[in-house]
Amino acid sequence: PPAPAPRRAGKMAAAGRAWRVAALLSPWRLRAPRRAYGGAAAAAATAAVAGRGGGGRLLLGAAFALGGGAGLYLAARQRLREHSAAELPAGRLQLTLYQYKTCPFCSKVRAFLDYHGLPYEIVEVNPIMRKEIKFSSYRKVPILLANAGSPLQLNDSSVIISAIKTYLISKRNSLEEIVSFYPPMKTVTEQGKEVFEYGNKYWLMLDEKETKQVYPVKEVRVEEMKWRKWADDWLVHLISPNVYRTPREALASFDYIVREGKFGTVEGFFAKYMGAVAMFFVSKRLKKRHHLQDNVREDLYEAVNEWVKAIGKHRLFMGGNQPNLADLAVYGVLRVMEGLEAFDDMMVHTKIQPWYQRMEEVIQKAEA
Repeated sequence: PPAPAPRRAGKMAAAGRAWRVAALLSPWRLRAPRRAYGGAAAAAATAAVAGRGGGGRLLLGAAFALGGGAGLYLAARQRLREHSAAELPAGRLQLTLYQYKTCPFCSKVRAFLDYHGLPYEIVEVNPIMRKEIKFSSYRKVPILLANAGSPLQLNDSSVIISAIKTYLISKRNSLEEIVSFYPPMKTVTEQGKEVFEYGNKYWLMLDEKETKQVYPVKEVRVEEMKWRKWADDWLVHLISPNVYRTPREALASFDYIVREGKFGTVEGFFAKYMGAVAMFFVSKRLKKRHHLQDNVREDLYEAVNEWVKAIGKHRLFMGGNQPNLADLAVYGVLRVMEGLEAFDDMMVHTKIQPWYQRMEEVIQKAEA
């Protein structure tokens, strides 16, 4: 075998790679996405690439290049867990989820699939190269490949959830027909960028009899749709500013990325410290963009307490005795902060803990 390169040369190469990545991170080159998100210890590591369905393209952004591009990808290769589609009986759904591990939109989809006991395979996408989804013209995550007799690609987290839920309930239509009920519509963002939206993505496409079985009264359906939309349009905006609220919290997030990503010594050093600095400044821009309070924790506390108040004292979940799609959406967004100071503070200073623990229990039970 060839002789190993000198240690100094290896360090120089590693430093060069880290600096080339860092060159993408100049704060004046960063633009806030239309939808910010974060997750686990790297909550906002993919924030710079977040879109309405969970992915989005920017200039690769701060932690997208660092946390998302290297540490997050390497860590995620160990997989959260792998649900083997090969175990599905013949004629049943075969599902493959393309995701970023810490994306809250991807977390929403996993929570939904886990709760409904649907086996699936996970493919972790490298946020920089995205070679894993080169087959798709849709360049965001999550993407769900579903085979119920013929292969289909489902895009956007809320469309995925609504379409699969409809398929599980309805016996009239094929999955292909159901997906056709959610046509993409081209829109233009404030920045002049063309994107695709799904105007009816919170609807389940059921007939009258099926609708009454799922939603005994109209108000139940309206409530579920309202809070699913709230999770996408408001709650996710609170994650990144809280996870990267202070330099110390930003550093803690990237410390996790480096540990899990198994960086080299030099690469890890640059990823950890430069990534934390970059995302700290990005979080301030997101705070301004979404008109958050000086202490962004207060916005987080108010949001989750608003959610708990909406559930009320006489329901275990918004869905009653069992979670509905709104419960799964809110849980999926919040759980990406687990292990971080923001999550611990939320548990101490709000009333969310009993509901959150019940959600953990029912999902774990469903998985088992």
